[in-house]
Amino acid sequence: MQEELNILIQAQYPLIYLVTSEEERAEQTIATIAQAKPLRRVFLWTVTHGIVEYGQPRNVTQHNTVSPEAAIEWVMRQKEPGIFVFKDLHPFIDSPAVNRWLRDAVASFKGTQKTILLMSPVQTVPIELEKEVAVIDFAMPSMGELNQVLTQQLDQNKTRRITTETREKLLKAALGLTRDEAEKVYRKAQVTAGRLTEEEVDIVLSEKKQLIRRNGILEYIEEDETIESVGGLEELKRWLKQRSDAFTERAREYGLPQPKGMLILGVPGCGKSLIAKTTSRLWGLPLLRLDMGRVYDGSMVGRSEANLRNALKTAESISPAILFIDEMDKAFAGSTGSADSDGGTSSRIFGSFLTWMQEKTSPVFVMATANRVERLPGEFLRKGRFDELFFVDLPNAEERKDIFRIHLSKRRREIERFDLDQLANVCDGFSGAEIEQALVAAMYEAFAQDREFTQLDIIAASRATMPLSKTMTEQVTALRDWARQRARPAASSVAEYQRLEF
Repeated sequence: MQEELNILIQAQYPLIYLVTSEEERAEQTIATIAQAKPLRRVFLWTVTHGIVEYGQPRNVTQHNTVSPEAAIEWVMRQKEPGIFVFKDLHPFIDSPAVNRWLRDAVASFKGTQKTILLMSPVQTVPIELEKEVAVIDFAMPSMGELNQVLTQQLDQNKTRRITTETREKLLKAALGLTRDEAEKVYRKAQVTAGRLTEEEVDIVLSEKKQLIRRNGILEYIEEDETIESVGGLEELKRWLKQRSDAFTERAREYGLPQPKGMLILGVPGCGKSLIAKTTSRLWGLPLLRLDMGRVYDGSMVGRSEANLRNALKTAESISPAILFIDEMDKAFAGSTGSADSDGGTSSRIFGSFLTWMQEKTSPVFVMATANRVERLPGEFLRKGRFDELFFVDLPNAEERKDIFRIHLSKRRREIERFDLDQLANVCDGFSGAEIEQALVAAMYEAFAQDREFTQLDIIAASRATMPLSKTMTEQVTALRDWARQRARPAASSVAEYQRLEF
């Protein structure tokens, strides 16, 4: 980013819009660029102090330059090369007078070494200036810059040396934070624990949670369960465990590309969402849920597309991270024919998301789930969008035993009194969620009678339940038929059978 900004200034671009909330860091970058030949003076404008030369106290202001119009007029009168930074001009930029003064300034700067740089966290470019202005997003601090911040904090507090692995985890945890935010959260971790170690990574990640909450479109999900709490799906678990270190520097040095994402299709209630949530703990990455319902906003033309761009930009800024989209078949179901229903908004959202998935270079792993494959646009399913397409079927007998063992162990210490083989046979055709609800129903029945629940209670509750595989037989059968030759099975027994058959 600094190189691009330097090129624009050296190329005598008269008007540059720098989108950032990090004023101090951006000013330091601009001051560094100004030292190149020809030397340029740097002036800063604010509505509170008018024009002040960079490095001078705020009381040394240019006379009568508080108003934007007077400040731009003062800039036009200067003869020497200079960079004139206007902070937070966006509330005034739609004013006809300010707009006209900026266009006059752009015309007068031709052939000079003068540049007006608009610095603001909000991008507002009037249509009159669209052809005149170059817009740049000021990038978040890199790992190298965060490393300097971390080193300074360690030196100031005379903390003992930390291992390379701990340093890498602390730095990755702070990616996406501004320099000031990183300084504050490192200080917070040291005040809380008295030192900076790998155990304080969660404190650093807490600052990212605040960043996500402020975004409003994304939701930061914390999952207490581990991947071992998911019954069955051993082939899917094996695939995920193989890639648990895929975002480390060691993987980059080995020559491995960063994983793009995975799509998990399957019968409702079979653990698709749970496996996505527990992957966050397995990989040690933040999990961000993209709620497409919050993306769509009909209050203003273009607002929905802007919401998606901001959400994806936030996800990239705190990467490496997992972007979780639950029930994608519902989120993009109407994208192919949205012109008649919503003016084409869904189609544009869908196209923007597809383009981002194809072209993204940031380490954001997209984890999506879906129940109805026929509702998904074909563009989602082609190779290159996702690394793998998994199908989660109803659990077999061994997996049902495993699910019963997990849920009984959560609720009782001694589970030897239960015959898991019998329970697994009784619940043939049940999903994992239906097995859990049958167990809960049995516990309610026994609790109402003020006694401990038994094997018979679970059997009775199971037989009183009509599983989805029977109420929606046609839908489940169609999904299985589609996935048999098109998706990778999540269960190890089916995957091994298919490998032998091949």
